[in-house]
Amino acid sequence: QVQLVESGGGLVQAGGSLRLSCVASGRTASNYVMGWFRQAPGKERTFVARINQSGGGTYYTDSVKGRFTISRDNAKNTVYLQMNSLKPEDTAVYYCAAGPGRGYYTLSSAYDYWGQGTQVIVSS
Repeated sequence: QVQLVESGGGLVQAGGSLRLSCVASGRTASNYVMGWFRQAPGKERTFVARINQSGGGTYYTDSVKGRFTISRDNAKNTVYLQMNSLKPEDTAVYYCAAGPGRGYYTLSSAYDYWGQGTQVIVSS
C-alpha cells in the first residue's frame, strides 16, 4: 500500500503560480511512476503530468506544456507540480497518483494509488 497526501492548493489570480506537493508513505515511493490528474466541476478526471521512477520520462497534457513542471525528490518521497501562468480553466481538484508503470500513462487505470485531492481555484 502507498498513501498519498496532496497539499499546496488554494485560490490564485490568473497569471499566478502555485506549487502542489504530494507526499507518499508506505511502500517505497521511488518504485512508482507518479502522475497528476485533475477534475474540474462537472467533468471527468483527466491526466495532467507524469514522471517516471528516476525523475525522467516527464509527459504533460498539451494544455499545460510550458506552464507546468512535474518533479520528484525520492529522498523526501515527494512529487511536485509547479504551476505557472495559471488560467481560470486550470481550476480543478488536483490528484496525485502512483502506479507501477503499466498501461498508458494518461489513463487512470495505469495508477493503483490516489490521494484525496487538493483544490485549485484560479480567478480571472
